[in-house]
Amino acid sequence: MNAELMPYDEALERFDPALGLEVHVELNTASKMFCGCPTEFGAPPNTQTCPTCLGLPGSMPVVNRTAVESAMRIGLALNCEIAEWCRFARKNYFYPDMPKNFQTSQYDEPIAFNGWTDVVVEGPDGPQTVRVDIERAHMEEDTGKSLHVGGATGRIHGADYSLVDYNRAGIPLIEIVTKPILGTRELVPLVAKAYVAQLRDLLLGLGVSDVRMEQGSLRCDVNLSLAPRDVGSESDGAGRHALGTRTETKNVNSLRSVERAVRYEVQRHAAVLTSGRPILQETRHWHEDTGITTSGREKSDAEDYRYFPEPDLVPVAPDREWVERLRASLPEPPHERRARLQAAWGFTDLEMRDTVGAGALGLVEETIAAGASAQTARKWWLGELARRANETETDIAALGVTPADVARVQALVDEGAINDKLARQVFDGLVAGEGTPDEIIAARDLAIVSDEGALSAAVDEAIAANPDVADKIREGKVNAAGALIGAVMKQMRGQADAARVRELVLEKLT
Repeated sequence: MNAELMPYDEALERFDPALGLEVHVELNTASKMFCGCPTEFGAPPNTQTCPTCLGLPGSMPVVNRTAVESAMRIGLALNCEIAEWCRFARKNYFYPDMPKNFQTSQYDEPIAFNGWTDVVVEGPDGPQTVRVDIERAHMEEDTGKSLHVGGATGRIHGADYSLVDYNRAGIPLIEIVTKPILGTRELVPLVAKAYVAQLRDLLLGLGVSDVRMEQGSLRCDVNLSLAPRDVGSESDGAGRHALGTRTETKNVNSLRSVERAVRYEVQRHAAVLTSGRPILQETRHWHEDTGITTSGREKSDAEDYRYFPEPDLVPVAPDREWVERLRASLPEPPHERRARLQAAWGFTDLEMRDTVGAGALGLVEETIAAGASAQTARKWWLGELARRANETETDIAALGVTPADVARVQALVDEGAINDKLARQVFDGLVAGEGTPDEIIAARDLAIVSDEGALSAAVDEAIAANPDVADKIREGKVNAAGALIGAVMKQMRGQADAARVRELVLEKLT
């Protein structure tokens, strides 16, 4: 059953939203966080495990040095302080896909803390910069994965039975936690989306993760609360604002869904509070197909997890020289990168904002690197491919089309092998997984017809079928040629060079 919702604008007239985001990033290390098992995605179930990641008695963990280094690079890129000394802790709770019945994580001693990043969103009066403060970025291990079989929703409720794959158990995770994001009002869904998009681009630039949200290597938990405007807009004099009871929507796995989940929870919270009922502090599930959240479980507080220091791991104490070497190796900050790319590509401010807002900045950059021009790369990603992403309610990066594919399609257009209309059919094939652009063109017989005899015959047939139009052209009304060109292109299923068809029409009639 769908929850009662208040119209979004009305909700913001009554309440101030507070947003918090927890982003889990799977690192692209070759081995797991505390053992030497491989981390390849998609391996057969339970083939990448060992006594350590299965939590068997007597096994001892060893920290992955590359994961620690990646954690520090992420922290530095987010302007965090790097701890001189930190340690791991056991987070105790029971769940079937967690073989040890505790997760090795960090609690009050994270490796990175007190950071910030700025995101830009399109406000009612133009671009607006929002400072997002970072509470911490800490290291932990991922859990296994449960597969619930036989139900209609893929969740445990209604399933006939459940299977557990422990390949993912122990994969290195970095959890990046923001401080409450206040004062964004109607922009709160856009801020959430922009932050996750910028974080994804930053992590790609660092080379620490493939950040493929559709595969779960970047997952976002959305924390949201509302406070009445006359309360939430006032602080206690020490900069602390009154916050409402929060809910946490778990594992939102696309940029579009992050925005939608925030908007939905604002409307749901407002309806509940206005009815006089309290908000239950709980986790909630996001349903991509229906665009709603449903109740998960009552949200635990930190004391419920009975954290205590991990006795089998020594503290992590990165020396300052190591930290400074990593700081010096960081890529350019996101705002500097955007400014550089905009200047290099010749994009207007609006074109650049649209590119960033669509989550396509990295895709456009890679397409240009593969040989396309800036404008053609932008045309395909923000036009044809963005339209398909909207129609299928998926992220543009999850369509199955790569930057190399887009660059090849454009190269084929430039060579005259296909035109823009045929290129759209090639993208149909790419989204359907039919192969490379060249294979799709061959299989679908999409190449432009270059046989002059066939073109000439098609023009003759169009002239014969449209004598009135032909007479107008003979009288010098060359603008009428469009009708004949259209007839020829239709007859040739679009597989002709329109410019050459026009030349043949005018040669025959003038």
